[in-house]
Amino acid sequence: MTLPVDRHFEAHLPLVATTVRITSLYDAQVFMRRWVIRDKDRNLKALLRTLERANSAAQMNVVMDDFKRALAAHGLLPPHASPSGVGQEMLAKHKEKP
Repeated sequence: MTLPVDRHFEAHLPLVATTVRITSLYDAQVFMRRWVIRDKDRNLKALLRTLERANSAAQMNVVMDDFKRALAAHGLLPPHASPSGVGQEMLAKHKEKP
């Protein structure tokens, strides 16, 4: 299922110089599989299973928000692509630092 154009975003895969454009649930699943292989984190594996089980638009919206939160928490989102309602405190903290 393709995301609306206004919800497309770019993400960085650890240890890869170029960004990856996420335009659909499938793109997010592929990205997560590669990320799990690199990091072997249990929380990421759980998120991958949730991404793979999303079978409705409502579930897709929730899981994509969770995916963006995980990316932001690991510093893999470009600064301009902060997830809605997430990371605002983190951005404020970074702006306060000299």
